[in-house]
Amino acid sequence: MTATREITYISTPAAVSMADKWFEVATTDHFWIHRRFEVFQELAGQLVLEAKEIAEIGCGNGLLQRQIEEKYGRTVVGCDLNDYALKRNVSLRSPILCYDIFQKNKEMYQRFDFILLFDVLEHITEEGEFIEAIKFHLAPGGRIAVNVPAGQWAFSSYDRAAGHVRRYSSKMLQTVAEEHRLKVKTWTYWGLPLVPALLLRKIWLGREKDQDKIILKGFDSRSKFADRCLRALAKCEPIPQKFLGTSLLAVLEAGSE
Repeated sequence: MTATREITYISTPAAVSMADKWFEVATTDHFWIHRRFEVFQELAGQLVLEAKEIAEIGCGNGLLQRQIEEKYGRTVVGCDLNDYALKRNVSLRSPILCYDIFQKNKEMYQRFDFILLFDVLEHITEEGEFIEAIKFHLAPGGRIAVNVPAGQWAFSSYDRAAGHVRRYSSKMLQTVAEEHRLKVKTWTYWGLPLVPALLLRKIWLGREKDQDKIILKGFDSRSKFADRCLRALAKCEPIPQKFLGTSLLAVLEAGSE
């Protein structure tokens, strides 16, 4: 469905390392999107309530924006360069910007005290330059909530089709944070009950060549019954947990100037 929300074009739309097909199957009802938000609430929900202004870098079609609007009554400034995704943004009232953070618009300098970076960092080849650009927009003492896929052992044809460059361990994310003068305040792996399904997907899609089919087969839960089962299964883990997971969610904090 095409959204009718107004998009503010600060930058020219540009291609990004993200499969457009994903936006056709990813909805707020999807078990994985639902579980990701549950984990976020457990780890960082209070920060949503405390923040003065929130931004999501790489907002895509606005699933997280919509979830925060409905749960917390807060708006989230969504930024992306993918026009295909922005035109399908499902948020209700949050601002939507086509904006290249490397442009470093002076009006955006240190504007946000809470920035969301959900399933974006794994798409970025030059992650160091990207994080420094993120920090331009972050207020002193501000926080960044980061979600990334976990475990390079799980890297598969699905990751390649989705535009992933890497998957992360907690140590990798800790190292990246320290290199850019950010402190990991809290973190958790999540998706432990889904590890067998992830491994099966890796094997099942190993010989598929069509990139769109890989995304559809790899992310679409196929039926409401299957989605409910996977949603129930995904909830069978304590949060936070440091053992293993299919994803990793962390809160990083910038120093005060």
